Parts: sequence; C-alpha cells; structure tokens
Amino acid sequence: MPYYSDETIEQVRQSTDIVQLISGFVNLKRKGSNYFGLCPFHNEKTSSFSVSENKQMYYCFGCHATGNVYTFLMKHENMSFMEAVQYLAEKAGIKLPQADESEEAKRIRGRRERLYLVNTEAAKYFYKALRSPQGELGLKYFKGRELSEETMQKFGLGYSLQYSDDMTKYLQKKGFTIEELTAAGVSSYDERYGARDKFYNRVMFPIMNGSGKVIGFGGRVMGEGEPKYLNTSETEIFEKRKNLFGLNLARSSRARNFILCEGYMDVISLHQAGFDQAMASLGTAFTSDQAMILKRFGREVLLAYDSDGAGVNAALRALSILRACGMSGRVINMQPYKDPDEFIKNLGAEEYEERLKKAENGFMFEVRILRKDYDFSDPASKTAFYNEVAKKLCVFEEEMERENYIEAVSEEYGIPKEALKKQVISLVLKGGVKLPETGAENAAGRHTAQPRSEDNDKYAQRVLLTWLSEEPQKYKGISEFISADDFTDPIYHKVAVRMLHDMEEGQPNPAAIINMFEDADEQQQAGQVFHTKLDAIVTDEEKEKAFRDIVLKVKQERFDHDNKAAEGGLSLEEKLAQKRLMEDLRRRIRP
Repeated sequence: MPYYSDETIEQVRQSTDIVQLISGFVNLKRKGSNYFGLCPFHNEKTSSFSVSENKQMYYCFGCHATGNVYTFLMKHENMSFMEAVQYLAEKAGIKLPQADESEEAKRIRGRRERLYLVNTEAAKYFYKALRSPQGELGLKYFKGRELSEETMQKFGLGYSLQYSDDMTKYLQKKGFTIEELTAAGVSSYDERYGARDKFYNRVMFPIMNGSGKVIGFGGRVMGEGEPKYLNTSETEIFEKRKNLFGLNLARSSRARNFILCEGYMDVISLHQAGFDQAMASLGTAFTSDQAMILKRFGREVLLAYDSDGAGVNAALRALSILRACGMSGRVINMQPYKDPDEFIKNLGAEEYEERLKKAENGFMFEVRILRKDYDFSDPASKTAFYNEVAKKLCVFEEEMERENYIEAVSEEYGIPKEALKKQVISLVLKGGVKLPETGAENAAGRHTAQPRSEDNDKYAQRVLLTWLSEEPQKYKGISEFISADDFTDPIYHKVAVRMLHDMEEGQPNPAAIINMFEDADEQQQAGQVFHTKLDAIVTDEEKEKAFRDIVLKVKQERFDHDNKAAEGGLSLEEKLAQKRLMEDLRRRIRP
C-alpha cells in the first residue's frame, strides 16, 4: 500500500507530461498523434517506442514495455514507486502531504531508507577506522598505492578492523536491528556465532548508486585470506548487474566518453590523474543492464581492461554486449603495462590521454584478436579466417557502415575487397548467419513481460479495451450490452472495472489504471491492454463493422468461458438462452 493517497499520486501524475519527461532520456519525433523513438529498454535500430500524449502512456511494439510516468522512472532510473512519486512531485513543485503514520505505512515507507542509512553509517565507520590507530595497515596500503588524502576522501575509502563483530556492535548501538544489518549485507548471522561483520581486515570501497547513495561495499583483504576481494551480496537496494562503481562521479564528467575498467583501484587512479569519466563493473563481468545504463548518456565507451588474456576476453565480451545494446566501443592499448593503474604510475596522465585518442575501433580489435588463431602460411587456415571475418561483418545492417568496415578490413589484412564484399553479401542474403553467443541477454528480457500464450484466446478483449481507450465516445453505444464481467481474464477484468466506471463518469484515464497494479508483470500486461495493434481499416463502414464484430466476439468469449467454468457444462436451457441473446445482440448492434 502506498503511503500517499490515490488522489495525491494522481495529482502528481497529471502534473507531469509524459512526452516532456521521456524526451529527457529518449530522442522523440512526432508521427501522427504519437511520438516515436528508439526503445530505451531493448536494442533496436528502428523506432518502435511510442509515447501517447493523449493516453499519457508509452508502449514499445518490439519488447512490449509499457506504462506511465511512474513505471518509466522505475524501469529506466531503477527508482522505487515512492522515489518516482517524490521525484516528479519535486519537479512539478507539488508539496507532498505528511505520510500516513500507521505502523504498516511506516514499515513500508522506511524499509529502503533504513537500508540506505545502514550503509551510510557503515561507510562512516569504515572511514573513521581507516584514520584510527587500528587502521594503520589499511592506510599504509592506500598510501603504497600512491593515493592522496583528497582522493581517499573523494571515494570515501575506509578499513574494516580485524575484529569480527566490532562494526556490528557499533551499528546496533546506533539503533539498527540485526535483521536490518543482515538485510543491508553488512553483517551475517548464524546460531553458533551470532551476528558478525561481513567484512573485517579489509580496505573498503563504498559503492554508490547514480544518486550518490551508499548501496554496498567492496573489500580487499589485507595479507593472506580468501576471497581476496569481497563484495556485498545482492540486497533490496543493491544489484551488481545494475550498478557501476564510480558512476555517481563519472556521470558529472564533462568528457565525451566513459572509461570502463575492471577494478576499483583502476577507477580511483584514473580519477586522481584527472580522468573523472572512469568507472568499473562490480566484481562481475560487464552486463547488458550496465550497458543500457551507459546508453542513456549517449557517450562513447572506451575499454580499459587488463592487457592479459583474461582482460582481452573480457573486452571481447563487453564489445559484444555494447553492440547488442546498440552502442559501439573502443579499446585502449595499455602495453607494456597491465592495467590503467600501472600505466599512470609509469608513463603518466599525458601519455594516457594520447592512448585515449588512439583507442582502437572495437570491431577492428575483435578482428585483430581473431587473426591470432590463424596461420596465413596455410591457405586453408587463411581462407577460414576470411570466412570468419565475413561472418562478423554481417552484424552491420546498414549498407554504408558495412561497406566502410569491409574496406577497412580488406586494407588491413590484404583481403581482396570485392571477394570479401561478395562473400558478405552472400551470407546476408542467405540470412542464415547466427551471430556469436556473447552472454549478452536481451536487455528487455528481465524488465518486460512477454505476451502470455493464452492472450491469443482473449485478443478481442484487448482490442475492445484499446479501441475504447482511443475512442471513448463509442462506449455509450454498447454500454447496455457490455460490462466488466465480459472480460474473463483477471487482469483485463480489473482494468475494465475501472475503465468502464471512468467512462460512465465521463473521465477515462488509462494512465491512472496502471497504478492499480503493484506487480511489474501485471503492470506490463495491463499496459498492453491499451496498445493492442488494430488491423488497418480503410473506410468508416469497415471500421463500424469491425467494431461490432469485436463486441460480439467478446460477448461470445464470455459465454464460452461460462460454459467451461460450469460443472458439467451449462444446461440446454442456458445454452439456448445464450444463443437467443447473441442473435438479439447481432440485430441490435448495427454495423
């Protein structure tokens, strides 16, 4: 239950224009009555993302993402519902009323805030511990890495003491419960040892979200110990795949690019050297979620991964993920050093700046690494390389872009251009080239509900609700025939109850209906109700006939549903009554 009234939530929503809001994140162009752009929730090259000014809703015809201003912020900016309400209220200049002070409302309202507060207090504890006599080991480590006090302050670096429960006791004295400490991921609990610190004898790196709130920690052990690096486990406010270390600082950089690193120290060293656009993934491989976060900023991504074999493989995977999300990347050459930290210490910031300018095109980097697996002295191996390159070139859908890469690869590796072009065109025309697996999930796959298989059986119900949302004046002509009970799907029924009531009152409001659903999948399915594609209808006469047929189909589906639901089926008398009613409807609902 939200702790703001429905009236307040609706006031904030109505004070926000969805086109204006989404235009701040997506380049929209008007086409007819709607606005279209590239979907921010999945990779595409054609604009299938639609924003309706009239409905105050968005819908993607590709991945089926849908919703209103609240769901957009929740998906795009990883906000909670309450955070979205507060964000939009502030932008609209609306002063939110005092929250409902019931115990249940307090619990729901305060849960995420308490977890943020736990992490903030833990970060303060680690920060002070580093500068205490007991933190000498950690301070020595950071100074050995040539970090200045200013840099350590900038990143809030700290130290977890060698005692296994010191921080837990400290936070308990601050008023936090064991349950809150374990839920935030800073403590663990078992029956034998009780509550203990999750981190001890480690230098600590606070992890912040894009808004600068502490959501977790990374810790490097001092001396011997496993694991060498330890991160906060997944919590209600911390998902590794959806956050990046240093993003809160890098997003404010004036640089035209982002530098993506592998480790925390690489990021910190680059910032100290003046490259404040650096960030890193969180102890895991780069993910499509992180790529989609970077895509929002419209900047080029430069990969500063280690120059060893593992780093090269990580770079190849990251390039594939970036491409799958509609982005390009370039690779920084850090030879003869392994990582940015070593490079900066030995060659300095000016030379690193030169390496940024000369960063290698991501595709050409992939081809260069591929070349190492083939022996050009062997004609068969050489031919195999040419064929593999041709397959890779098929990823470029635009002819001009593909032509430019064919020319570049041909020149670099001495491949006859026309022969390479012919082979690429042949593969493209066959359409059977399977792109290499990258582990890059469809960026929309985890965020959007796919259409349910049973939806095809209730297509008419979706069409009728879409039609009425776009032409609410038609409801008056069918109101005596159609009721919410005719929508047999539970979600469609709930939508219809509210929607038909609003139409009776003369105030249809599709965008507000989304807020009736708390579950993300149900929000998705409810949103699709208002965006079902209608077949092209040329004349008014055809349109009226199609509308009549849809109404009759919905009514027939209701009767079929009742028959299946009845134990042993409907009686003969009931079936005859339904048949007479359908015949009556056909006569009374004129095309």
